[in-house]
Amino acid sequence: AFCSLCAGEEKRVGTRTVFVGNHSVSGTEAYVAQRFCDNRIVSSKYTLWNFLPKNLFEQFRRIANFYFLIIFLVQVTVDTPTSPVTSGLPLFFVITVTAIKQGYEDWLRHRADNEVGDVVEVQADETFPCDLILLSSCTTDGTCYVTTASLDGESNCKIHYAVRDTIALCTAESIDTLRAAIECEQPQPDLYNCVHFLFRSLGPENLLLKGATLKNTEKIYGVAVYTGMETKMALNYQGKSQKRSAVEKSINAFLIVYLFILLTKAAVCTTLKYVWQSTPYNDEPWYNQKTQKERETLKVLKMFTDFLSFMVLFNFIIPVSMYVTVEMQKFLGSFFISWDKDFYDEEINEGALVNTSDLNEELGQVDYVFTDKTGTLTENSMEFIECCIDGHKYKGVTQELPSDQIKNNNHYFVTVPQNREELFLRALCLCHTVEIKTNDAVDGATESAELTYISSSPDEIALVKGAKNLKILSQVLWFFILGDILLFCKGADSAVFPRVQNHEIELTKVHVERNAMDGYRTLCVAFKEIAPDDYERINRQLIEAKMALQDREEKMEKVFDDIETNMNLIGATAVEDKLQDQAAETIEALHAAGLKVWVLTGDKMETAKSTCYACRLFQTNTELLELTTKTIEESERKEDRLHELLIEYRKKLLHEFPKRLGLSGMKHQEYGLIIDGSTLSLILNSSQDSSSNNYKSIFLQICMKCTAVLCCRMAPLQKAQIVRMVKNLKGSPITLSIGDGANDVSMILESHVGIGIKGKEGRQAARNSDYSVPKFKHLKKLLLAHGHLYYVRIAHLVQYFFYKNLCFILPQFLYQFFCGFSQQPLYDAAYLTMYNICFTSLPILAYSLLEQHINIDTLTSDPRLYMKISGNAMLQLGPFLYWTFLAAFEGTVFFFGTYFLFQTASLEENGKVYGNWTFGTIVFTVLVFTVTLKLALDTRFWTWINHFVIWGSLAFYVFFSFFWGGIIWPFLKQQRMYFVFAQMLSSVSTWLAIILLIFISLFPEILLIVLKNVRRRSARVRTKSYSTSKAVFSGNILSYLTYLINLPTSLATKLLHHDFVFAC
Repeated sequence: AFCSLCAGEEKRVGTRTVFVGNHSVSGTEAYVAQRFCDNRIVSSKYTLWNFLPKNLFEQFRRIANFYFLIIFLVQVTVDTPTSPVTSGLPLFFVITVTAIKQGYEDWLRHRADNEVGDVVEVQADETFPCDLILLSSCTTDGTCYVTTASLDGESNCKIHYAVRDTIALCTAESIDTLRAAIECEQPQPDLYNCVHFLFRSLGPENLLLKGATLKNTEKIYGVAVYTGMETKMALNYQGKSQKRSAVEKSINAFLIVYLFILLTKAAVCTTLKYVWQSTPYNDEPWYNQKTQKERETLKVLKMFTDFLSFMVLFNFIIPVSMYVTVEMQKFLGSFFISWDKDFYDEEINEGALVNTSDLNEELGQVDYVFTDKTGTLTENSMEFIECCIDGHKYKGVTQELPSDQIKNNNHYFVTVPQNREELFLRALCLCHTVEIKTNDAVDGATESAELTYISSSPDEIALVKGAKNLKILSQVLWFFILGDILLFCKGADSAVFPRVQNHEIELTKVHVERNAMDGYRTLCVAFKEIAPDDYERINRQLIEAKMALQDREEKMEKVFDDIETNMNLIGATAVEDKLQDQAAETIEALHAAGLKVWVLTGDKMETAKSTCYACRLFQTNTELLELTTKTIEESERKEDRLHELLIEYRKKLLHEFPKRLGLSGMKHQEYGLIIDGSTLSLILNSSQDSSSNNYKSIFLQICMKCTAVLCCRMAPLQKAQIVRMVKNLKGSPITLSIGDGANDVSMILESHVGIGIKGKEGRQAARNSDYSVPKFKHLKKLLLAHGHLYYVRIAHLVQYFFYKNLCFILPQFLYQFFCGFSQQPLYDAAYLTMYNICFTSLPILAYSLLEQHINIDTLTSDPRLYMKISGNAMLQLGPFLYWTFLAAFEGTVFFFGTYFLFQTASLEENGKVYGNWTFGTIVFTVLVFTVTLKLALDTRFWTWINHFVIWGSLAFYVFFSFFWGGIIWPFLKQQRMYFVFAQMLSSVSTWLAIILLIFISLFPEILLIVLKNVRRRSARVRTKSYSTSKAVFSGNILSYLTYLINLPTSLATKLLHHDFVFAC
């Protein structure tokens, strides 16, 4: 019986059978019980057992961590000048902190569910624990209401239906008697389609998804079909996007440079060591005789060992602690976006959300912004404006009038036969998914008499309200004539016009195009009368298609296509989607910041064009270049016509650009490009044998020279293709995509940075994005302020880390020239270990979190400041060389300044001579104070936290040095630092030398700051003087001359010359 119901489905691949109740097995039946996964959702990255090995593997894939691991192993196995603790402890600290951070984030992602049985009872307001087939509910008709906000963000109540054969099984006892088998497809991630069979064909209306909530229904019974990681919610889960920022790539490039410097230093010292030892006395002095084993060791092996020892000695030039500082800066810095009150939206009672903190600085490097239109630039809050029936326009609220009465005012232009009005309004009343919200235990009673409509689409609510306002809604259903079977169809003009008779299109098309030009969203309405015999045939075809377990959607689509032919067009509707608050100002600010904004939408060209003018993407003087179906349909061969247009537009733009360069002060012609989905398909999929196979490159050349681009009638996949195409341009520009709907997810995931709008089309975009904000206007501050500051902070952090580590190691390298390349360390092991962990880590972390070199209000009000940091400007070769040479200069001053100090026979009155550990401690003291005060000079925004960590770090260094040298530590074999620091500071010469060396080291930086301030002040005065002189010169010559007399002679001469040219 089962097979006979599924005719044509003999081959059922990819299906499985789930048994309800106890499955009795006959003696002749070969039955093997199927095993399904349990009901645990594993959305986390780690488990308790694999956390340690998996996390260590991922961390040691970083080149710096792996490098320090190798250095640590070398120190353990080879006789090296420094203790393994000097590299092992910082590495352990970095690995531990990073593991704790990643473990905490993974714990937040972790979800666990309890096991469930085959048949599940769910009470009102409970969440479904797995994917269930609805068997029965407490209602007599077997229906229930659910909300799927946690799945797709839609808060409306959706109705689901129980299997017709099990509706009567409303108690636990009756359900327990059920014996059945469900044949269903293998687990699929599609939330909206499913294929199951239980007594009859089942669809998505019978499936209750895990994560959805039961509403307005006391209880239901369902049978589990997918559990755990096989549920649709689990299959739709997407972890944090693995995107790498431009800063991270720069870090790797700098790391390679410094690794090369390290290898060079080790090679130079190894070579010079053997040059030094070529003299017998230097090779084996009388006080340091070699052992027999050392004499017998191969020279090549000894050179290799020495090379490794020098690498260990200089290994701190690679800043391993920088990684953990960057991780902490990104993690803690992301909270500033979530805490920003300007991102809070009272309407949805939510603010901004950071889904990944790895891309904070990328917000300050964006070159292209790709935005959706509906719900992103517009409110997605629809209002019914007008409709047309048989070419006649209806607008505003009408009264119930006789069919022969005509009202000639601004609201109601002309009436049409009442049966056509009824057909039109009946279509609006029936073709929708709008429901009336009912009171439940959770929401409580509603005092308002106004009905609350809920729907997955705001368009449909607007249409239903529009039909209600026409005041014919209440009487429409009374005119339904028994015996007539009508098919209503509502959709976009591109979908409806091909399905209706050609002679009916023209009257309605005029209204549709005019409404689209006004920026309204339009839908067309058509109907078809079906004979009873045709209905029976169509019904059989639909039942057969619904019974299919394979290709069900395609088969049903074929039946619908056969039905929806030769329909009768009734009219069209116009709904307004208002522009979002400050959307135009935001786009203007983005343009002023040097960003190129592209609008990618599925709407009609006319509607999208009108919105682009309203939000100032296109200016009134912008010349539009169109690559649409209309422009290329003029020729029989579309590809040839497309090629002609591409060549024509490219020539026009190439001729215009030299004019722009030559007349930079004049206002130049701006160009905008409009392209639709079908033309884009021709460009991306042009035939190989065509002479125009370079469409893509020409198209990109045109796009690059246009100030704005509008892509309409775009499918979600095409949106992603556009983003990918721009991402792969020369120079790899940084892309940002922003949208609010499920159709925007593909471009959000494709771009470097994805922004989701918490809109009314669900939360798919917000859940799949890197950042989510309530409104499009918040993008302005997110990029111009937060993005700018994040980039400046982390760029300074990266440069500072390499700078302070080069300052740290260069004296150690220079010291080898004065100790016979004996690998003698300059600094004590405690200083080597604590330098990056304690003495210099907190000030730069506080700087990278709190610094505001420019006020946030200034950054937001002057978008041009964003261009100063574009193109990864602060991490280019120029700034990198500046920091490197500055570190080389300061490191040289540290060493040779102290060296010249030690040329004096004694630094104390008692004639006592200082040793090498005092020498190294003086160098280290100057080093710590200089690099910390350098950061203090760079700080523009002082808070109590900055003061605490900067002066506190210096105080801690002094305290630690006294403490470390003031006690005889029993676990140390050599007490070489005992009383060294205290005795060093007892000398006035040492105090003066330390202060002088700090000043000399910082003098270039101080001089640079003074010159910048003078230049900035003079520029401000010059700008003010020029503007004042122009105003005075324009108004009154006598007043202008009086103004000049009161100025210094040099400035007056310059102004006179400038204003004379200006006047001419």
